[in-house]
Amino acid sequence: MNDQHKSFKSKILLFGEYGVIHNAMALSIPFEAFEGCLTFSPERLKPGEAKASAKALKAYARHLKELVEVDKLPFVFDIEAFEEDLAKGLVFDSSIPQGFGVGSSGALVAALYDRYALEKIPNNQVISGPETVRLKDSFAKMESYFHGKSSGMDPLICYLSAPMLIRSSDAIDKVGLPVSSATGKGGIFLLNTGNPGKTQPLVNLFLEKCKEEGFLQVVKGEIIPFSDNCIKAFLKGEASEMFDNMKELSRLLLSYLSPMIPRRFRKVWRRGIETQSYYLKLCGSGGGGFLLGFAEDLDKAQEELKEHQIEVIHRF
Repeated sequence: MNDQHKSFKSKILLFGEYGVIHNAMALSIPFEAFEGCLTFSPERLKPGEAKASAKALKAYARHLKELVEVDKLPFVFDIEAFEEDLAKGLVFDSSIPQGFGVGSSGALVAALYDRYALEKIPNNQVISGPETVRLKDSFAKMESYFHGKSSGMDPLICYLSAPMLIRSSDAIDKVGLPVSSATGKGGIFLLNTGNPGKTQPLVNLFLEKCKEEGFLQVVKGEIIPFSDNCIKAFLKGEASEMFDNMKELSRLLLSYLSPMIPRRFRKVWRRGIETQSYYLKLCGSGGGGFLLGFAEDLDKAQEELKEHQIEVIHRF
């Protein structure tokens, strides 16, 4: 394989974290601030980081080889070529922060599929709905190594580099987003908690809590409907309706998914709801990394959050 330096962008799951486990709607978008590529000549990684990447890839290669040997991958993966490249010094040269909810493992999986899948479904042309589902299922098998359970959505977004609306596990479509206005008063932002989170323990915790009937009723009867309403309103450009639902969604997440919210940010989260200056939600599985914020008045929200590092990603 040549050193082709094909990069894959990070992603942001705007809505639908945890809900996708129960076949709920989700909306995910590419995020161009970070990217990664497979290469023999890293430009972003320091020597120690490159060594760590190579070691991690070799461990992952052993896992993929086991899947290949028992025919557990729904496509043909050229494991021999992957192993040969690893022996030559292949690394994943990435600027995507790990554990921050923006698709570090998703971009890696997308890059590996693109480089080593034989008769792959291409990402440079229009693909059908069934092909999209096949891609998602393939990526879910590959990414489960990192999280214990994966929907396959993160690698799908990174691979296709397009906003995707997940209506259910077998209904996934590219969608257009409302045009971002550089002078818009309201918008969506990332809030950096400063520390990475660990996905697998939090997913396992969520699955355990879902065994409790009362918790599952809240997830299916309240959290998912409010999240679905946020998606519909956002895609229609109905900001007022979105914020009405976002306030309730933020409140429910604080009440029922507080273990996924870093302890020192729970007060920040609650203050936004009380002042109605901004509403926070998880970005990915939580536990650290980034939080997503929604504000009708970004200037006001930025003033209230001036002690924290935030980055505006969409204005309206």
